[in-house]
Amino acid sequence: MRTPSNQRFNDGLFIPRPQRASAGRILKAQAKMESILFLRHGEQQLLSLVIPLAMLIGLSLLPGLIEGRNVNVVYPMALAIALMGAGFTGQAIAVAFDRRYGALKRIGASGVPTWALIGGKVCAVGSVVAVQILILSAVAVVLGWHPSLAGIPAAIAIGVLGVSTFTSFGLFLGGRFSSEMVLALANTVWFILLGAAVFSVMGAGLSDTTRTSMMLIPSVALTQGFSDALNHGQCDWFAVIALIAWSLIGTAAAFKFFRFTMDSD
Repeated sequence: MRTPSNQRFNDGLFIPRPQRASAGRILKAQAKMESILFLRHGEQQLLSLVIPLAMLIGLSLLPGLIEGRNVNVVYPMALAIALMGAGFTGQAIAVAFDRRYGALKRIGASGVPTWALIGGKVCAVGSVVAVQILILSAVAVVLGWHPSLAGIPAAIAIGVLGVSTFTSFGLFLGGRFSSEMVLALANTVWFILLGAAVFSVMGAGLSDTTRTSMMLIPSVALTQGFSDALNHGQCDWFAVIALIAWSLIGTAAAFKFFRFTMDSD
C-alpha cells in the first residue's frame, strides 16, 4: 500500500496573474488580423489593385494617348489611385460594416484599446500599400519604366502623406455614417477623385491656372507629387502642402466625428 507523499507545491504556484499584453504584442496581433481581413476582401482589392493595374497596363500600351513615354506618365497616376483605394474606400467600407455588425464594440470589449484598433487599421493599409507598390512597380519595369532614383526619397514622403490623407478621411467617413451611405459615398467619391487624377494627366491643353487649381484636389496632388519625384527627381512642395492640409483636415474630422457604434446600438 502506497503512503501519501509529503511533497507539496510551492505556495502561490497556481495563483493566476492576469495582465495585459505589451503594447507591441497587442498592435502586432491587431495589425495581422486587419491585414488578413483586408487582403481577403475582393471588392477592396478590385479598387486598390486590379483597376490601377489594368489602367497601368492599358494606358501604357495604347499609343497616342499621352505624350512621351506612356508608362512614366501613367505609373504615378496608377500608384496614386491604388493608394487612394486602399486608404480611403477600403477603410471607409470596412469600418462602416464593422460598426454595423458590432465588431468594433466587441473588439473593444475584449480589452483591445482604441489606439491599437486604429493603429492596426493603419498598419493594414501600410501592408496593402507595400504589396501594391511591389506589384505595380514590377509591372511598370516590364513595360519600360525608368524612374529617377534621386526622387525616390521624395516619392516615399509623398506616399506617406497620401496614405495619411486618404486613411484619415476613410476613418472619418466609415466612423460617422451608416454602412449603406458609406458604401455609396465612398465609391462615388473614389470615382470622382479618380476622374480628376486621370483628367489632370491626360487632359490636353490645360492652362497653368487650371493645373494649379486642380492641385488642390488630393488625388491630383498625390499624382503630381509622384510624377515630379519619380520622373524629374524633384519634390513638388505645392503638392506636399496640399496633402498636409488635407491630412490635418481629415485627421481632425476623424477624431471629432468617429463613433465605434451605430446610433441604433
